[in-house]
Amino acid sequence: MPAKVDDTPPLPGLSAVCGKPLVARFDGGRLSSDGGVLALKEIERRLGVADRLAACLDDPRAPEQVRHSLADIIRFRLLMIAAGYEDGNDATALRHDPAFKLALDRLPDAAALCSQPTISRLENLPDLRALLRMGRALVGLYCASFRQVPRRIVLDLDDTFDPVHGEQQLRLFNAYYDEYGFQPLVVFDGEGRPVAAMLRPARRPTGAEARSFLRRLVREIRGHWPRVEIRIRADSHFCAPEVLDFCRAARIDFALGVAATPTLRRHVAALEASTAARHAARPDRCKLRRYKAFFDGARSWSRVERVIARVEAGPQGTDTRFIITSLTGGDPRRIYEQVYCGRGQAENHIKAWKRHLAADRTSCMKATANAFRLMLHTGAYWILWSLRSLMPKRSSWRVAQFDTLRLRLVKLAMRVVELKTRVTLHLPSACPDRAILRLVLNRLPRLTC
Repeated sequence: MPAKVDDTPPLPGLSAVCGKPLVARFDGGRLSSDGGVLALKEIERRLGVADRLAACLDDPRAPEQVRHSLADIIRFRLLMIAAGYEDGNDATALRHDPAFKLALDRLPDAAALCSQPTISRLENLPDLRALLRMGRALVGLYCASFRQVPRRIVLDLDDTFDPVHGEQQLRLFNAYYDEYGFQPLVVFDGEGRPVAAMLRPARRPTGAEARSFLRRLVREIRGHWPRVEIRIRADSHFCAPEVLDFCRAARIDFALGVAATPTLRRHVAALEASTAARHAARPDRCKLRRYKAFFDGARSWSRVERVIARVEAGPQGTDTRFIITSLTGGDPRRIYEQVYCGRGQAENHIKAWKRHLAADRTSCMKATANAFRLMLHTGAYWILWSLRSLMPKRSSWRVAQFDTLRLRLVKLAMRVVELKTRVTLHLPSACPDRAILRLVLNRLPRLTC
């Protein structure tokens, strides 16, 4: 009689407990370590991210041979990214996971989900026109996320460096970072909602490029909300004559950083000297900030603009920053600290987008495939942002990082038992966050998309 071969050998190196050896094997059957993905499924279904993106693609496959629709492939990929599986190769194992099957409306005994090659073919499917349609779809998702039309929205524009280590299309050497890479342009609103993401080479955007991007973005937003007031905030990269003229013509308010020049410094020379003297005379030696507003204009600008200078004196010396704004009224301190400095929060949004959702995983050879990946990771950001928006106000959950939400609410062990009339999901009795998960599921009707 042949010896029985065990396909799952026990894990080595486990110490005995109370004299009894520990034998651990990966043979538990219908178990999943991502039970919380079912909550993400309900959020994605209400947002309709996968359906919106799939509607922008033309499916070249023969209909009679299609086993996985484009929407299902995108939905699977979005849930993978949101659950922390940014690599498409993880689909090889996750396509059999019972939690992901249930999330895609399949029973645990049903056929496996799509494979990694199917996902790779999807990423290489969009062309430039499809990417533009998907960009408009994401703006439509942004506008649909409001219960009612807002009176004003604040958009934070920024770019971020994305290093690459291959021969990808559009890659460019950036001397500042001393690496090859991309420099995507990203837009978030003042509350952290993602609005747009565009792949581009690793160089500072020109004024004409920034104006073209803004024109498409504003046209799409006002296609949904014709009378909404728009205010943009950005650093000095975007303080170009083309951007300023467009904002004036399109009735857009702005607060933009501007690089210091000898002309601007002449306006604050006396203020810098007096601020340094006041700081030196203070017994506590704490930093001292003072502000000044004046009008000036560069030679390339079509008109003079209101400039606000922030002069700070501290132990390291005097530091002066300048911004320009279309806001004619208001205290300079308030405009600088409350209006302009609020854009610093966009850095945290970009950090979450890149670090917690791996949006910088742009390793495809084709530029269109990498641009599509940005869309997918932005869609996964929408799912986790919406999960966080359901949390109670003034609670630590409302400001939790995405990796914390994933660890506490998505990475839940779950045993799946399929019966004749229902599917029973057994979650850990000792789960410390079951109350908040129950609250989130009860609040799902509050999502507006």
